Amino acid sequence: MVKESRKGTPAIGFVGLGAMGAGMAASLVKAGLHVRGCDTRAEAVATFKKQGGTAAKSPAEAARGAGLLIVVVVNAEQAEAVLFGDGGAADALAPGATAMLCSTVAPDFARGVEARLKARKLHFLDAPISGGAARARAGTITIMASGSAKAFAGAEAAMEAMAEKVYRLGTEAGPASTVKMINQLLAGVHIAALAEAMALGTKAGADPNALFEVISNSAGSSWMFNNRVPHILAGDYTPLSALDIFVKDLGIVLDSGRRLKFPLPLAAAAHQIFMMGTAAGLGGEDDSGVVRVYEKMTGIDVAATAKARRGKG
Repeated sequence: MVKESRKGTPAIGFVGLGAMGAGMAASLVKAGLHVRGCDTRAEAVATFKKQGGTAAKSPAEAARGAGLLIVVVVNAEQAEAVLFGDGGAADALAPGATAMLCSTVAPDFARGVEARLKARKLHFLDAPISGGAARARAGTITIMASGSAKAFAGAEAAMEAMAEKVYRLGTEAGPASTVKMINQLLAGVHIAALAEAMALGTKAGADPNALFEVISNSAGSSWMFNNRVPHILAGDYTPLSALDIFVKDLGIVLDSGRRLKFPLPLAAAAHQIFMMGTAAGLGGEDDSGVVRVYEKMTGIDVAATAKARRGKG
């Protein structure tokens, strides 16, 4: 049974119940908000319904009568379809409602969405997210947001339920997507670098378990190293964040660099490594699986080596 919304808080439409979206939508329901969820996968909608949400068959149905629409899809193309395609949500929202886009998109795309929604008398919050599926389920993600005061007001209760940190980065769309783009540049380079390092260490004869233990407590460590290397050691590439995401996100970084005539040699190298993973059929696996590019080239298996060395210990 759907809980009643907090007094005075309109219903929320939610499109995209994937790894991050599912946890975010569930956090809204736990906070007592009335949420209508939509996804292309029937099983995702069914799970959301069991958690107390209301099922919607289309983005337009999710948005109809809602004071806030939250969109958590993979890329700009999907966001375009959700908002402005056939059965899209923008025309179903009442005037004065807020649309909150949490996908990683180019800053220019975010600015364009804001202009198109403004013409429909709607508010827009450029609001990319970070934190991973576990933090989404816990309601402790980070939101990087920029938009008008009215856009922030329309999303205030929802952000309180979903996020531990909300950064207010500007009064119009663009700055938030720019900050997220830089975050993804660093995240992608870190993942590519840790994969290269673990593969080289294994090829050189080091114990992968010891590598992780020592580096995680040394200057070469990073949040990504500590988070992703355990996936590599376990050989578990269940897609918590798919490798193809970094093909897209680093592509956004490189496109921005071209427009600004700004050289990005590290981002370009990392992008090519992820592209090699996609070309090798690994695009749907966890992004830590980019280590398998090195494994295929050099004939090593980091997880198998780690398991063997643990057995000897």
